Amino acid sequence: MDRNLDVRTPESIALTFQLAGLGSRFLAVAVDMLLQAVVATALLFGFVLAAARIALHARPLTPAVEKMGEAVAIALLIAVVFAIFFGYFIVFEALWNGQTPGKKALGIRVVRDGGYAIDFGASLVRNLIRVGELIVGSYALSAVAMLLSPENKRLGDIAAGTIVVRDARLSLPNLAVQTDVSPEPVYGATRYLSGDERSIVKRFLERRDGLAPERRRELAAQLAGRVRSRVPEELQRLGDEPLLERL
Repeated sequence: MDRNLDVRTPESIALTFQLAGLGSRFLAVAVDMLLQAVVATALLFGFVLAAARIALHARPLTPAVEKMGEAVAIALLIAVVFAIFFGYFIVFEALWNGQTPGKKALGIRVVRDGGYAIDFGASLVRNLIRVGELIVGSYALSAVAMLLSPENKRLGDIAAGTIVVRDARLSLPNLAVQTDVSPEPVYGATRYLSGDERSIVKRFLERRDGLAPERRRELAAQLAGRVRSRVPEELQRLGDEPLLERL
């Protein structure tokens, strides 16, 4: 079930997120697991071929050396499997702005509770807990937790302080700042921005000098991340604030 979540930053900037539902999140996991299976199969096939080639040309070994070689091979195989099936999520979410290939295909992403971009620590926590969720009931606990949580959180999200939101239909609401100034003029949509988004970007650029440096960077990343995929490639290469300035 999809739900909306309203978040207000310390700068009194209101953001509305549409939370990703149970169906879209599990479809994203299914896509990711399919890709992982393909990669694991290819690596296993290569591992077997390499082992066969080494065995063919290697000189006879003592039983002790053979056992040690088998132990090392098994440990290496376990490490590779773990890296594929769990490191995959950690690396992609931390380095790909909260998305894996499956999440990108389904139009969803992971963000922090305040709407800010996920960092490596949060990605590590939520995906290490994924190990237990998979072992205990094959994500059954995740499904129950998401159904009971008003923010559609699985156990890993609760521990890491993250939410999963829809990207494609994300609505950026009005920037709410408590002042007595005249109402913000209505802006028309442009090629890459809706009227509301254009208004939000303009107001951020006007008020950015009064924000704390960390909050300024986080908010710029959040706003730029919403529109970066829509703009031409030459604009995508710009930093967050330069991109917003060009828009």
